Amino acid sequence: MAKKRRKPKMEFRYYQMSAGSPILALLGQKWVQNYGNDVDYLHFHNYLEIGYCYGGNGHMVLGEEEERFYGGIVTVIPPNYPHTTNSDIGTVSKWEYLFIDVEGFMKKFLDNPVKAEKVIQRIYSRALFFEEKENLSISEKIRKIMDIMRDGEEFFLEEAKGVLAALLVEIARLNRGSGEDKVAEDAGKLTNMITRVLDYVSYHYMEDIKVEDLANICHISETHFRRVFTSYMKMSPLEYINTVRVYTACELLETTDAPVADIAHKCGFTTNSTFNRNFKQQMGVTPLEWRKRPESYEQQLLRFNIHSEKGW
Repeated sequence: MAKKRRKPKMEFRYYQMSAGSPILALLGQKWVQNYGNDVDYLHFHNYLEIGYCYGGNGHMVLGEEEERFYGGIVTVIPPNYPHTTNSDIGTVSKWEYLFIDVEGFMKKFLDNPVKAEKVIQRIYSRALFFEEKENLSISEKIRKIMDIMRDGEEFFLEEAKGVLAALLVEIARLNRGSGEDKVAEDAGKLTNMITRVLDYVSYHYMEDIKVEDLANICHISETHFRRVFTSYMKMSPLEYINTVRVYTACELLETTDAPVADIAHKCGFTTNSTFNRNFKQQMGVTPLEWRKRPESYEQQLLRFNIHSEKGW
């Protein structure tokens, strides 16, 4: 596999689950397109991404590796794992996707927290890229969940959860460690460490978060944490915290009529000037300008370092 140098820009694509569901299914004609048109940077998600390619050709970048994709390719990509999909020039590709809240689901499914954490770590230990026929059992379960979510029959979510449990356990078993894949195991530990930090930020962004606090979560020095986080995320810890805060502010500006100063405070900014500076730096406009044109909300998000897709 050839290595490909990428620009350091990184995009955070945030997905929101429907209440009570560990699965977000992105299905249908919307996902028949030319992927990666004019995109020269990687992105990552807040949930596990499972993809199935029905047709088309192109290349996929997974971290530092590059693979050719075509019909029948399956991908399983952990959260916070840098990647991108690019169709060949002048062609379209058809993919469908499942985004999975692995941690929330497995901690409810398994009553043993130690075992649940082990399964989660296994699932997150590496990205998978394979032909459908190479792992037919996993591929069939993925297609089954997609069909269940597409049809929406009575008790469809309960049925999908049953298949999902079997799928995740099988992925965890496939990723069982050995002496030959210690690199993948170490990468999984790093991903889990970063995930813990991102989860903490998502719950505490409105508070005065110090980088030292995040380093303590990982049980490493602040200097080492800054280096590891920045290398993995292609942005500093503070830049990531402010990205989450600005994204949250975008939602509040669009969906509420609360004063801008109140929104700034709710999102963790101690002064209006700091809020305005960070908002304009990321979104290209001031908070007030953003609020005046909510009709362009989705397109604006697509232009900058964060991206929002909400479940149906």
